[in-house]
Amino acid sequence: MTGKATTRTHSRLKRLLAASADRKDRERNEAEFRRWTPEEVIEKQLLPYRSARVLKQKCYRREVFHHNDGGRITFTAEDLRKETERTAVTPFAKAV
Repeated sequence: MTGKATTRTHSRLKRLLAASADRKDRERNEAEFRRWTPEEVIEKQLLPYRSARVLKQKCYRREVFHHNDGGRITFTAEDLRKETERTAVTPFAKAV
């Protein structure tokens, strides 16, 4: 009796974990095709800027990676990665 109950619970747990993993994979894949507006980027703190206005001005001056879709500024996951990589600071090596 206990063997059946344990097996059933275990298989149910495995299904729940598999469903959760599938959902996470789907969300990651959808994020690759998603486009964020400057307001969303600021709200979610995806880039180190504090206001959408400053971010838009930097885009107008072509200082930030972005897309200009039909005259609207949007950001893809790749744009955010490139911008994060561009603004990364390399630490100094310790002198021995």
